[in-house]
Amino acid sequence: MPELPEVETVRLGLQEFLPGQAILSINTDWANSLPIADELIANYLIGAKVESVKRRGKLIIMPLTSKYSLLIHLKMTGQLVYRPNSGKGFGGGHPNDSLIDKLPNKSTRVTIKLGGGTLFFNDQRKFGWVKLEKSQGLYRNNAFLSKLGPEPLEDSYTFELFNTAIQRHPNTSIKAAILDQTVLAGVGNIYADESLFAARIHPLTKAGLVSSIKLKRLYKSIREVMSLSISLGGSSDRNYVDANGNKGSYLKFAKVFRKEGSPCPECGGVIKKIRAAGRGTHICPRCQKLVKPKS
Repeated sequence: MPELPEVETVRLGLQEFLPGQAILSINTDWANSLPIADELIANYLIGAKVESVKRRGKLIIMPLTSKYSLLIHLKMTGQLVYRPNSGKGFGGGHPNDSLIDKLPNKSTRVTIKLGGGTLFFNDQRKFGWVKLEKSQGLYRNNAFLSKLGPEPLEDSYTFELFNTAIQRHPNTSIKAAILDQTVLAGVGNIYADESLFAARIHPLTKAGLVSSIKLKRLYKSIREVMSLSISLGGSSDRNYVDANGNKGSYLKFAKVFRKEGSPCPECGGVIKKIRAAGRGTHICPRCQKLVKPKS
């Protein structure tokens, strides 16, 4: 599943092309990918213009001039490919040949014709979707959005807010806590591993046992790691490319993720892979000591 930097990378590409364009038509070959009533499409989608392209957590949001918003979730294998009527287009998402193939093809689920080109939503595994909801009250009324925690890269997201959220889960492992989307929006497995390593915290340590000093390091490392990934085009060298069709490069600089068996860049010890929060987890046992409750 994409993490925040991958979705943000795609958002940045869409923001360059889509605002100001009118939606002329929308079609699908898989109803679950476009669960929008025909009446809503006719009244609030067709003819409306895209105002901007936003992101909340891992969800792409396009406010429209009709006072409704398109919501797009790429899930595991989704792509957004924009082909202009003339000039160079782009593809963002799962890096298969659909990014460069003639479209629509067998993986195309939703086709949106715009004034200046066509936006294709491709999804091999059919888990992603495109929805339409009222813009007013969207962040409060949408079941998914209303439960999301703060955005970790917002200027207003302070250590105090982070600390308060973590302290609500004292008996949860620290990795599970930062993966919880109600605690923090958009952090996934890659960034959890890298941030915990940077903060020298063992992922299985209970959140309530992590010292204030290390929590401050973790808060800082989450923001630094995710900002770096966005600047490098995202992390998913296997599953995601940026809005110009280039593979993300962050993993080339990752210190522990997928580095099991390699020497730790800090101490020279061997990086190991364990299970934490139900996920494959990469750690340096020397640098990240497990803190246990006092008996």
